[in-house]
Amino acid sequence: MSRIQHTFKRLAGEGRKALIPFITAGDPAPELTLPLMQALVAGGADIIELGVPFSDPMADGPTIQRASERAIAAGMSMRKVLDIVRSFRATGDETPVVLMGYANPIEAMGVEPFTRAAAEAGADGVLVVDYPPEECHEFAASCKAAGLDPVFLLAPTSTEQRFADVAVAGSGYIYYVSLKGVTGSATLDLDEVARRIPVIRDKVGMPVGVGFGIRDAATAARIAGLADAVVIGSRIIEEIEQSSHAEAPARVTAFIRGVREAMDAAVTQPGGAR
Repeated sequence: MSRIQHTFKRLAGEGRKALIPFITAGDPAPELTLPLMQALVAGGADIIELGVPFSDPMADGPTIQRASERAIAAGMSMRKVLDIVRSFRATGDETPVVLMGYANPIEAMGVEPFTRAAAEAGADGVLVVDYPPEECHEFAASCKAAGLDPVFLLAPTSTEQRFADVAVAGSGYIYYVSLKGVTGSATLDLDEVARRIPVIRDKVGMPVGVGFGIRDAATAARIAGLADAVVIGSRIIEEIEQSSHAEAPARVTAFIRGVREAMDAAVTQPGGAR
């Protein structure tokens, strides 16, 4: 059982939902990424999605695009991202880390060298936005052989065939994109999320995390009543942008702690998810 799978199993036994925050490696400065990861854990993160900066994103909204631009300008690369993961693991923290990004940096490094290096660094999963499950059998197999969970996206427009493909290729959890748009978008149809989550769980047989458009503790709490995990990214990047380097870790911890407390309260109320 992978570290990600163990985390979901433990949380299910506790009647809790996973909080999965996202930050971009190297933003606002490479030396701050490790303290920010530790700040996320201190606030109650269960899994960390660590963004690999990329110059030409397809799904990221303007906030995460700015984070990638800052990180690239600071000299971040795939190997430096893996060095940060290695440093995080050296602290003894067992919180799972999912590398999230795009195919180009992986293809430049080579699929097998990348999956081997990611696993050796201590990563637990990989989510590649532009690797569709039906076209990346080699990548998914290489991840699983290295002990990594290949995590895939599903969207409101996903077909029955896409569900089937993800069920075969993926593991760990599913990232459900809750709206038709980019990260950080403001419009979130909770009724549609409520309709889709049971269908996805039934078709793919994995925990389902919901992201895109979750910007506050109240919305996270409502999602926690529907899904297995809440993914939140752009709002955290905004906290970092609005902070000095010295203040950023404390502000991130405070924000995540508020989200964590709201999620836990939501699933323990009468009629809430358990």
